[in-house]
Amino acid sequence: MKKLFILIIVAVFPLCGFAQDVTIVNQFISSLTAPQKSKIVHEFKEDTREDWHFLPWSSYERQGLPLKELTANQKKLVHKLLQSSLSETGYKQTTEIIGLENVLAAISGDSVYRNPQKYYVSIYGNPANEDTWMWTFEGHHVSLHFTTVADMVSYSPRFFGSNPGRIMDGEHKGFSPLVNEEDLGLALVNMLSDNQKKIAIFNEKAYNDIQSWNISVAEKLPSEGILVSDLNANQKKQVMRIIHEYVSTIPTDQAKEKMDAIRNEELDDMRFAWAGATVLGKAHYYRIQAKSFMIEFDNSQDNANHIHSVWRDFDGDFGRDLLKEHYKNSTHHH
Repeated sequence: MKKLFILIIVAVFPLCGFAQDVTIVNQFISSLTAPQKSKIVHEFKEDTREDWHFLPWSSYERQGLPLKELTANQKKLVHKLLQSSLSETGYKQTTEIIGLENVLAAISGDSVYRNPQKYYVSIYGNPANEDTWMWTFEGHHVSLHFTTVADMVSYSPRFFGSNPGRIMDGEHKGFSPLVNEEDLGLALVNMLSDNQKKIAIFNEKAYNDIQSWNISVAEKLPSEGILVSDLNANQKKQVMRIIHEYVSTIPTDQAKEKMDAIRNEELDDMRFAWAGATVLGKAHYYRIQAKSFMIEFDNSQDNANHIHSVWRDFDGDFGRDLLKEHYKNSTHHH
């Protein structure tokens, strides 16, 4: 079998500690030709702003332009923008997932359908003159949405997937961009006592995907599973490790704020729910649902080697809570 080479974009665009900076997005917009700008830059109130998906490009028409239609300098600016909007962990995961398109192309022999250059960039609003704007980066198994409202940023919805979930052979055997999300979940369910498992495992069969899918407004799923408040100290720590794994993809300061808020405000109503097998290699699904957010993880497709994971904020996706507060307090909106 041919060696499967992962495109390590990180090698081309080294990890740097960029701050969230409007300068980068303005440099990117300034670099666009008129035809490019007409495709990439939209009004903030555009109806498509909350459309999102994680399927391959041919399955779903996306806004914006793909990387393949940008110049080398414009691509560098996109990566700088990703680095300023994510943590090092988040940027690394993003580029690793994109790199898996090369693995899928080698397996399928179809480099048109599986193409790491078919990740799309869109901008909503005018970052140079407006304090509310959003940019998105989206393609197969990556869907990222960054909404800036004054000096605050919303980072959700935030979707990462991985196919294969783990590379099964060759020089990259065992590699997975989402290995921690899976292993931490499996470790937690196997820390539970038999009685706890009876409560936490609400279905012996996993779903075939995340249940919130790609709806614009995430609604709470049924209150299934075990209350985190009913777990012992070590089990509670494991729940927080899982949550931190997802939160750690956003910039460090914002991640710390988010984790502090979760510890202080979310633990009472939080539930951990599991469906399917409790061993690697068989279909499984888990969910952590609290007052303001939900994590879903599913590995049930392609012989349980195809991962979908998502973070949803019930009130805060696409900056809804920030916008509501901003408009309420603004003298320009009544």
